Amino acid sequence: MSDAPPRIHPTSVVGPDVQLAAGVEIGPLCLLQGKIKLGARTRLIGHVTILGITELGADNVLHPGAVIGDEPQDLTYTGVARSVKIGDRNIFREYSTVHRGCEHGDVTVMGDDNFMMQNAHVAHDCRVGNSTIIAGGALLAGWVEVGDRALVSGNCVVHQYTRIGRLAMMRGLSRTSRDLPPFCMMDGTHTLRGINLVGLKRAGISSKSIHALRHAFSALFGARQNLKLALERLEKSGDLAPEVIEMIAFIRASKRGVAFGPHDPHAGDDSDA
Repeated sequence: MSDAPPRIHPTSVVGPDVQLAAGVEIGPLCLLQGKIKLGARTRLIGHVTILGITELGADNVLHPGAVIGDEPQDLTYTGVARSVKIGDRNIFREYSTVHRGCEHGDVTVMGDDNFMMQNAHVAHDCRVGNSTIIAGGALLAGWVEVGDRALVSGNCVVHQYTRIGRLAMMRGLSRTSRDLPPFCMMDGTHTLRGINLVGLKRAGISSKSIHALRHAFSALFGARQNLKLALERLEKSGDLAPEVIEMIAFIRASKRGVAFGPHDPHAGDDSDA
């Protein structure tokens, strides 16, 4: 029941500053050491490590080997107080890791309903939204931002400070040091291949908006060109769908630059996922 007292396996170590809400379950051989708060019904299956100043909301599930709140992999880190804040209903599969903020950072943040698969890594000071999927072996470096419902596929690598937009998709084994605009699909080395058509349909985006996004993608990335000028032409082309306006705003806010369009002008949408 939701108001049941926490259950702690006798082989687990729970420090004196740990706060457990009703219904929390801590399985065997877990280590919780630091100023930790676990929300109602959060479940640690076993062999889970949570350290530092770490807060998880309700109904999270952590599988064996998951490590949350350990020190950042940053040679300048001297042990200063930094934290991790995680929302509700997230799943952390085997050996996934989320690190606390770094020496010059503050807090690593994840929202609600995210799914981290085995061996996935979220580094210090990342900002991960809601309902994302970070697949097996995917690595997010420090300060990366991931928008709602984005998909980072297996064994992808994302350079520090890079942004991944809402409902964007990185195909497996891809890598990027440039921003991935919302609603787009990327593979290879920060190369855009089209609109994330399947993801958009699953998210309930209207056919009208999908058509507008396809047109916008073609206008911006259908050929290698001056992106600033292409943005200006698109904005002058007429009434724009809200999703297109979101894409334009994301691109204009980029500090690292955005991913390139395909060399093949006939590259299509994600129609086979």
